[in-house]
Amino acid sequence: MKVFILYVLRVLLIIIYAPLKLLPSKQNKVVFLSRQTNDVSLDYRLLQDYLKSEKPDINIVNICRRYERNEKGYSEYIVFVKNIFRSLYHLSTSRVCVIDGYWPAVSMLRHKKTLTVVQIWHAMGKIKESGYKSLNKKSGRNPKVAKAMAMHRNYDVIIAGGKAWNKFYCESFDVSEDVLLNCGLPRIDYLLATKDENRQKILKAYPELENKTVLLYAPTFRKGWNADWDDFAKLLDFSKYALIVKHHPNQKLTLTSDCLTCDEFSSDELLSVCDYLITDYSAIAVEGALLDVKTFYYVYDYEKYLENNGLNIDLFEEMPNCVFKNANELTRALEKEYPVSSLESYKKKFLPENLGTSTKTIGDYIIKYLGK
Repeated sequence: MKVFILYVLRVLLIIIYAPLKLLPSKQNKVVFLSRQTNDVSLDYRLLQDYLKSEKPDINIVNICRRYERNEKGYSEYIVFVKNIFRSLYHLSTSRVCVIDGYWPAVSMLRHKKTLTVVQIWHAMGKIKESGYKSLNKKSGRNPKVAKAMAMHRNYDVIIAGGKAWNKFYCESFDVSEDVLLNCGLPRIDYLLATKDENRQKILKAYPELENKTVLLYAPTFRKGWNADWDDFAKLLDFSKYALIVKHHPNQKLTLTSDCLTCDEFSSDELLSVCDYLITDYSAIAVEGALLDVKTFYYVYDYEKYLENNGLNIDLFEEMPNCVFKNANELTRALEKEYPVSSLESYKKKFLPENLGTSTKTIGDYIIKYLGK
C-alpha cells in the first residue's frame, strides 16, 4: 500500500509540475527545503547570511516542515504534503535548491537544466549506515519503497566532511565521488568562532556547572527501541558531575531529576561547556572532535545496532580506549587520564581541510550556479 501511495503522489506531482516548469526561472532565486525541522536551521541561517552579504538582491525562500506522527494522527502528514506541493512552484522558478535531507519533489521529478540541487546533508559525517547502504535492514528502507521514492536522486553536489567519509557518502546516496564537495557544513565556522561566547552564555544561565565536571549525553536515534542509559546515570556521583541530556529529535528520553536539559541551548552550543561528550553512533562526535571535546562512546547495544542499522566505521578501531559497552567501564574511564591521541587521530582523519571556510565555499558555489 505504501508503495502504491508513493507512486500516486509521484504522478500527481508530475502532472502539477509540468505546466509550472514553463514559468521563467528567476536568476537570483534560491529555495531552501527541509523536513528536519520546522525552523530555519543553523546551517541554513549561516549560509543565507553569507549569500545576502555577497549578493544583496538575492531572493531566498524557505520551506521547512518536519513530519512526525503524533497524537494529531495524520494531520501532520497532510500539512507536510501540502508543503511538498507548495515547493513545486519554487523549484520551477529557482536557479538553486538547497536541501539537508530527502525531499520528495526534488528526487521524484525531472527538473529544468537551469536548476542546481545542493545537498548539505544534516550530519557532519557518515558514522551510521543510511540510504542505499541500509536497504533491507530493520532500520533502513524497503528497496521497493526506496525506488518509489526515487530516494536521493537529482543531486548536483553533495556537501561532505573529511575525505575519509567519501566511500560511505557514495554508498549511501548511490553517487560517484565527483559529486562530493569536501568542505563540511557551515556550522563548523560557527562552532569555531563562537566557542568562548557560547561557553560564557551557558555558564551565566547555569552557574552550577562552573565547579563540576560537565558531561553532555547525546545519543542517536534508534528505530524500534529506546536508548537505555539508566545504568550509567545511576553510577554517577552528582556532587562531582553535572549531566546534560539532549534528546535526538526523533526520540525522547525519560529523564531523572538529577539531569539537566538546557533547552534554550542546542547540543552544538553545549559542546563549548562540556568536559566530556558521551554519545554512541551519532555524528555529534565529529563536532566534538572539531572543538577538541573529550569523547566517550557508550554502546551497550552494539551488536543489536549493527544488526538493525549498521555502521560505516569500527568505533573500537577508530577511537581506542574510548568505546564502552559497560556502564561501569565508562564511569571508571571518567576517573582516568583521557587518551588524547585517539581524539587527535580521529580529528585528523574525519574532519575536512581548511576549517572555518565551509560557509564561503558552499555560498560561492551557489552564487556561481545562480548564473547557470
